Amino acid sequence: MAAPEPDAPREPEALADAETDPGVATEADPGAGAEADTGREADTGTDPNQDPTPGADPTPGAGPTPDTDADPAPAPDANTDADPNQDADAEADAPPGPEPVTVPSMSAGPDFVLRPWEMSDLPLVREASQDPYIPLITTIPARYSDAAAEAFVRRQWERAATGAGYPFAIVRSRDRRPVGSIGLWLRELPEGRASIGYWMVASGRGQGVTRAALRTVTSWALRDLGIPRLQLFIEPWNTASARIAVDVGYRREGLLRGWQRVGNERRDMAVYGLLNTDRPADGRAVTAD
Repeated sequence: MAAPEPDAPREPEALADAETDPGVATEADPGAGAEADTGREADTGTDPNQDPTPGADPTPGAGPTPDTDADPAPAPDANTDADPNQDADAEADAPPGPEPVTVPSMSAGPDFVLRPWEMSDLPLVREASQDPYIPLITTIPARYSDAAAEAFVRRQWERAATGAGYPFAIVRSRDRRPVGSIGLWLRELPEGRASIGYWMVASGRGQGVTRAALRTVTSWALRDLGIPRLQLFIEPWNTASARIAVDVGYRREGLLRGWQRVGNERRDMAVYGLLNTDRPADGRAVTAD
């Protein structure tokens, strides 16, 4: 798995296709042997757009309790000289926020399809929540409930609506069963780079799914979207996910010490990169009808 893109504070990006690898790659997202799809975000790499589903998103700390004995702040003087157009001018000068994106459906070879998340994907969330690793690096709920699973799916929709990235469900063509997740996360797009995170449940591993999904999203991002640089973050132990990344064309660039929080500890992540000017990844994504 590669570390996923943190939706709220975590999600694996890439789960490798190893028979024993949980298949997660962290970014991230969301999104982990050689042919076993374990993709741990996840890239088990660190995904900046990580979905806080792996566990619950940490509750922001409460601010200090106001001093009730303190003198109340004076009310603002109604007769101020403030320019009524000041706020409007400041808004006009502010840089535009990210635009919403539309998640397409794409073929990932003859056996799998990448498509937007649907509420019918709750069984996939249930299976992922039972995995010992995926909830640690994604926002997949560690304790499944329909409400938590629905919230996870809505977060994927929100990511697209806010321009944070493209979250895909990975679906087996023959029976339309979803088996994993992969996401292209755009938080650092202004700097010319994006990250990919993915994860695969046990029932989808060992079928070449992760490799096919990663190759499809990589080719689409570099060629169709013209992104200059893609990166994956993978835990050093996840050799299956690392092999998949290298097979698709990524190069290991170094080790980031204590880069990502996984469970209750900070862990090292190996970073893998691919430039638009590097040797093209094999295959080209085909947009499904």
